[in-house]
Amino acid sequence: MAVLRTFICVAATAVLIQLSMAANYTVGGPNGGWDTATDLRTWATSQKFLVGDNLIFQYPSSHDVTEVSKPDYDSCQTSNKIKSYTDGNTVIPLSSPGKRYFICGAPGHCTVGMKVGIDTLASTSPAPASPSKPPQASPVAPTPQASSKTPPPASPAPETSPSPASPAPETSSPSPEESPKSAPTVSPASPSSSPLGSPPPSPDVPTADSPSTSPPPSGLSQPPQPSSAAKVVFKTIMAMGFSFGIMMLLAF
Repeated sequence: MAVLRTFICVAATAVLIQLSMAANYTVGGPNGGWDTATDLRTWATSQKFLVGDNLIFQYPSSHDVTEVSKPDYDSCQTSNKIKSYTDGNTVIPLSSPGKRYFICGAPGHCTVGMKVGIDTLASTSPAPASPSKPPQASPVAPTPQASSKTPPPASPAPETSPSPASPAPETSSPSPEESPKSAPTVSPASPSSSPLGSPPPSPDVPTADSPSTSPPPSGLSQPPQPSSAAKVVFKTIMAMGFSFGIMMLLAF
């Protein structure tokens, strides 16, 4: 697709150049014209006609322009004319290379030299060059980059996970063998003398102040004392009975 576009652009450029270079030729000019007095043969041989040029015939109404073949040109015959013009300002484009022949159809004018042969040459513009591939640029070796003076970043220090706290050493209780021996208890010494200088009473003789420690006579038993648990149960029963009685009184 890109090659086709390039070819079209080159061809269009060549056509534009050719059109810009196209020339307009006034037949017989500039010192003469399309008439019987101008040496048209000499004028034609002094020009170089190319494809794209134009022939301009300027003449009065007593003349015309008739295109004929080479034999009719030589014999000044108009019976087999190719085309005839009578507008007085005829422009004929030279669109193809080759020879073309023009005469005046008025009687007697062709025989006195009012005729011209035009040899059109091909255009000399150079043929459009085939699009050439653009040269590929050779890869450029990458230039070594200057090493930075800054040292590489230090690797992060390994994270240290907190070690579990070591349990406090258990203090073992000393074994019975290691425990210190308790000091022997020392009983208080009995007083050497009783107060007021009175001798201590004899243990065998009961005194009035000290209670008798003699055991009760055999045959008499002491009455059983109620235990603390029995007292608690008795008090609970009494409280519940009292509460029930109050509730009955309130109900009635």
